[in-house]
Amino acid sequence: MAFDYKKEYKEFYMPPKKPGIVTVPAMNFLTVQGQGDPNEEGGAYKQALELLYAVAYTIKMSKLGKHKLEGYFDYVVPPLEGLWWQEEVHGVDYSRKADFQWISLIRLPEFVTEEAFRWAIREATEKKQRDFSKVKFFPWEEGLCVQCMHIGPYSSLSPAS
Repeated sequence: MAFDYKKEYKEFYMPPKKPGIVTVPAMNFLTVQGQGDPNEEGGAYKQALELLYAVAYTIKMSKLGKHKLEGYFDYVVPPLEGLWWQEEVHGVDYSRKADFQWISLIRLPEFVTEEAFRWAIREATEKKQRDFSKVKFFPWEEGLCVQCMHIGPYSSLSPAS
């Protein structure tokens, strides 16, 4: 059975309703950074996701090709994650979606080294005939964090919340 990060690391992917403290260990990610309205037809965000998933699946499906990645194990591609913000805006101004800055991320299995990442970029470039230079290998260690989830619509909150 394929390793599923959401099931094996529920504390990160399915947090409880009550706030708590978690220590997020070092992880490696595929990332693409950009700007723009995520709903724009054929926009930068859609293109970024196409690049991310093409590289993520190149790594996942490497088991079927000639190039074997050392330490490979079968896994479910982890869920898309994202960091979103707007410059000079307190909170979020949804009327200015074109001003969104974002970094989209997909967690990589532990066996994916920078060398394996470079191989995947070359392989995806060759197969898809696209420029994958925006996709980056991003090691990150969050460390000690407060984890809390908002439940319900934000529209129900008062301005002081």
